[in-house]
Amino acid sequence: MTWTPHATVAVIVEDGAGRYLMVEEVSGGKVVFNQPAGHVEENEAILDAVRREALEETGWDIEPLHFLGIYTYKAPANGVTYYRFCYAARARTRLTEQLDDGIIAAHWLTLDEIRGLGNKLRSPLVLQCIEDYRNGRLYPLDVVVDAQTAPPER
Repeated sequence: MTWTPHATVAVIVEDGAGRYLMVEEVSGGKVVFNQPAGHVEENEAILDAVRREALEETGWDIEPLHFLGIYTYKAPANGVTYYRFCYAARARTRLTEQLDDGIIAAHWLTLDEIRGLGNKLRSPLVLQCIEDYRNGRLYPLDVVVDAQTAPPER
């Protein structure tokens, strides 16, 4: 048996009023809430995946500002290990109302509203990433080097 972890991205987007951009979606037959997030596609740069997932799931064009960290999660429902590259970004413009299949809606929620969702959060990483962001865990974007966008070796 080959172990195949999944590479995913997620993005924390806070507006000027202390609300966070969240996605209400159907996963495993349940309605759950998550940051804009999803799988990195083959040959896709990590930051391109961050921008694409935010746009597909929320309709917002975002600008990544900081890297928060790489989070590991083994989902009990399917036993898959996920590596989540989490970023912080600012919203620029809402470009579309059309959202990915399985996405019910995009919402701007306060931290208290998110905490109140309890077991409706897709995973414990949802709140953990927001808490880390709020605690100032912010690194430069170039902490993650992408061979597709990195300068050539000397």
